[in-house]
Amino acid sequence: MEPRPHTLETDRLRKEYPGTTALRDVSMRCEGGKIRALLGKNGAGKTTLVRLLGGAVQPTAGTILVDGTPVSLRSPREALERGIATVHQELSLIPGLSVAENIFLGRLPRRRGLIDWSGAARMAGTLLAELGLPLDVRVRAGSLGLAGQQMVEIAKAMSHAPAVLMLDEPTSALAGRETDMLFTLLRRLASQGVVILYITHRLEEIHRIADEASVLRNGDLVGTIPIREATPGAIAGMMFGEAPVHTRVQAVPVSGPPVMIVNGFTRGEAYRDVSFTLHRGEILGVAGVLGAGRTELLRGLFGADRHDSGTVTIGGRRIVPSSPSQMKKLGVVLAPEDRKAEGLIQILSTRININLAGFWPPSHHWITTAARERAVAFRYVSELDMALPSVDGPVSALSGGTQQKVVIAKWLETAPRVLLLDEPTRGIDIRAKQQVFKIIRDLSGRGISSVVVSSELEELMEVCHRILVLKKGRIAGEVSPRDTSLASLLGICME
Repeated sequence: MEPRPHTLETDRLRKEYPGTTALRDVSMRCEGGKIRALLGKNGAGKTTLVRLLGGAVQPTAGTILVDGTPVSLRSPREALERGIATVHQELSLIPGLSVAENIFLGRLPRRRGLIDWSGAARMAGTLLAELGLPLDVRVRAGSLGLAGQQMVEIAKAMSHAPAVLMLDEPTSALAGRETDMLFTLLRRLASQGVVILYITHRLEEIHRIADEASVLRNGDLVGTIPIREATPGAIAGMMFGEAPVHTRVQAVPVSGPPVMIVNGFTRGEAYRDVSFTLHRGEILGVAGVLGAGRTELLRGLFGADRHDSGTVTIGGRRIVPSSPSQMKKLGVVLAPEDRKAEGLIQILSTRININLAGFWPPSHHWITTAARERAVAFRYVSELDMALPSVDGPVSALSGGTQQKVVIAKWLETAPRVLLLDEPTRGIDIRAKQQVFKIIRDLSGRGISSVVVSSELEELMEVCHRILVLKKGRIAGEVSPRDTSLASLLGICME
């Protein structure tokens, strides 16, 4: 007799934080045998729901039920004990330990008070065989590729015999063949009655792996539909609603000769044969699902990462990007996605961070003083409308939106021609987002061009003159915000 499929239910699940409701009375039911995709743009509530189900945070109200029984999840350990396992996007393996040791870390079998290493290897081998995973339990986890390590993470979760398995962006670092292996495994687990909740930004994957899709928007569960009904238009309508998009940037004319011409830019599978022309004052958007190659492309154009082939023409001069210092001298600069780790030096003051790019590397022709640095900082504090108590305080004390302005100010001091902006509004509030948009538009009016990568399609529609769509590293289309809709743009991203 086949085991009865497990179930996961939420009943009016709610999570409130001071000043905001992150999740609003979400009720849904997931059954084993089916894979449920959980979709929604950034800030929709996906992470909050996963953290509630995984025991990382506790709900303000509502109930979680596993196999029809209400459960109280006060920690991730309690969630595991109640049958809910989570595989996070960031791998948690210890590279120097074996596959078997990682699977049973913290609960290795013992015999006569000592760890039973052969027993651990035997148990791990049995588990991997049941999951259909051809891994050697004695090899170090760090010697495996990303796909192998992802499989070990899943095996580690399945060693608890969970009723529910949640996966957060599991294919973000996997190649095509590795993704196929993962999907085969998930199908096998679903057929055994395990509830699979699959969180993803890669919308083109859902038709390959999911049976149904639930969409969150602004903390609300908009609905759940069978995957055969999950057309790009349907998903776009559920994710974005009917809110209009205001394309105010179109009042700024794009004129003048090309400022940057990219020709045949290629790096392995990350991006291939990318070509486009950027005009003076133009704001060019780059859309695409997670893993499309957007960040990799910007880093390649900035010379931060190597590329295999292709050239960039700037001011009539054809060059091969080889380093950030080379590109900075040519007027091309990058505001990275992780501004805290890569865009700023957190322990230094706002004053020094703003001046850093302008006087580095140092030269005997350029002597700086605190007074000069302070004058430069005050100019940008005023120009970019920064709210901060002092330019001499650590930049780490500033809000996300103000930190982003500091990153932009740092590069403006180098008199750039082109700003490469990777997720410039990530992690900042609505008011700060509009301020960043205004800065980009104002720079456009001054003749400074921008290439903007964003996961928020509405933002690209609002601020860009035109948008390129990357899919699997290739340009899949180009749209004008004036002549297209969010559904159409999302459809190109998903095709």
